Amino acid sequence: MGIFDKISKSLGLGKEMDIEEYMDALEMENVDVLHQAADFYVKPLALESENDVNVVIDELKARNIILLNITPLSRQPNKLKEIISHLREYVSKINGDIGRI
Repeated sequence: MGIFDKISKSLGLGKEMDIEEYMDALEMENVDVLHQAADFYVKPLALESENDVNVVIDELKARNIILLNITPLSRQPNKLKEIISHLREYVSKINGDIGRI
């Protein structure tokens, strides 16, 4: 037994690990035992173009609460009204609510 073996053994590093122990430890590495998955999340999104509407709808389908920043489209009021009316139709279809902060 060399000096490195003695040092590693005293630090707890000299323990031989079984392949099953290693695989179990590897599987448990990605498991979050402190937090459970939530039913829904609160997500802030920015409405910068018409393509962002699909992202908002996908998040609403996942039952998430969306805080939508419409400031980037405030310079285009006609487009903004069209997008907001489309979102209102979808939200009312899924029996949701829409509000302004």
